[in-house]
Amino acid sequence: MDWTQAFNHVLPLLGHRNWILVVDQAYPYQSAPGITTIDTQEPLPAVLEKVVAAVKASTHVKPIFYTDKELGYISEDMAPGVAAFRTELARILAGAQTQTLLHDSVFAKLDEAAKLFNVVILKTQGTIAYSSVFIELDCAYWSAAKEQALRDKMR
Repeated sequence: MDWTQAFNHVLPLLGHRNWILVVDQAYPYQSAPGITTIDTQEPLPAVLEKVVAAVKASTHVKPIFYTDKELGYISEDMAPGVAAFRTELARILAGAQTQTLLHDSVFAKLDEAAKLFNVVILKTQGTIAYSSVFIELDCAYWSAAKEQALRDKMR
């Protein structure tokens, strides 16, 4: 089964509080239960583009994207191709809800979520440090405002 088939099989099972990670080659192979790692053997931007399209096409979840703050400070002399990668990343995530956090802050959020919820890791051929994209899933058909209105009504 190729990675897109595996991903398309699992996406309908995911819901709010689940995570999808599109990661570079050096991302560690994690052993915690509930973490599924799929080796895509493709460039990171290509995988991210397919994932973004699949999540946007779903009716049950919407993405909240996190990128590493460190990526913005890496220069071409440190990682050749980083400028082109940032441009491609901006194109793929244009208009999306995206937060930039320090790498350790993203991991803290992920570690907390992984204790209870499934995480799908899509490993790519990317070799630029801090280029991974972390996607927290939220409910597509229920908003924070609706949840607050419900809680207010229940009081």
